[in-house]
Amino acid sequence: MSDAVQPTATEVRAAAEAVKTALDRHLAAVERRTGEDDPAVYEAFNELAAAAEEYDELLYDRYDEVTPFEIPEVEEELPPYTGPEEPNALSVLIRRDYTVVEPQRLLTQAERVEAAEEEGAPEPSSGTVHGALGVLFGEFEPDEIASRHKEFGLEEGDSTLWVTAADEPAEPGEWLEAPFEPVDPHRVVCRFDMSAVFDEESEDDDVEEDLGPDSDLDDDEDLEPLDSDR
Repeated sequence: MSDAVQPTATEVRAAAEAVKTALDRHLAAVERRTGEDDPAVYEAFNELAAAAEEYDELLYDRYDEVTPFEIPEVEEELPPYTGPEEPNALSVLIRRDYTVVEPQRLLTQAERVEAAEEEGAPEPSSGTVHGALGVLFGEFEPDEIASRHKEFGLEEGDSTLWVTAADEPAEPGEWLEAPFEPVDPHRVVCRFDMSAVFDEESEDDDVEEDLGPDSDLDDDEDLEPLDSDR
């Protein structure tokens, strides 16, 4: 990291003090715990994890040193649900990430869509990648894009779906200007996540099982040597 963006010693010290403060708050919340799923303990835990992660990053950037702690992911699990027992309204929030891996395929598909339009349609807008994206996502439903993403030159990334409870239905047009404002995690009824990270973890588990102490390997089966520099 260059000196221009390297954190100062004062910033590292401040981050360390923030960890100490978060530790005290977490202990106090645990001591005052009102139940197994006390939201105050949950909140203090997340604050401590965030403070420790910040300190770990600054310490490394400034001194090329690390802490002995394993920092858990903040918001790894949803907090206890405190929304209405019988929700009258629901909001479904969906996010799907894609990478444009074949721009020419994307452009070609958008051109086909525009070519099928009736004569007298507006000036074609599929000559650029962002224009082609607008054409395709305007023509096809998001679920169809998801199922046919390879045809459109896209590669899937992470995706998540959150179902949140509301007391009353929103008024028409009420949230259109900012549809993805932070959601109250205590009102999330359920969520479904998809990520390549889960696949990688599963593959690692399979390898550990296959190469366990009781695994049967033929004596003449060659194994790749480990890189000694790792």
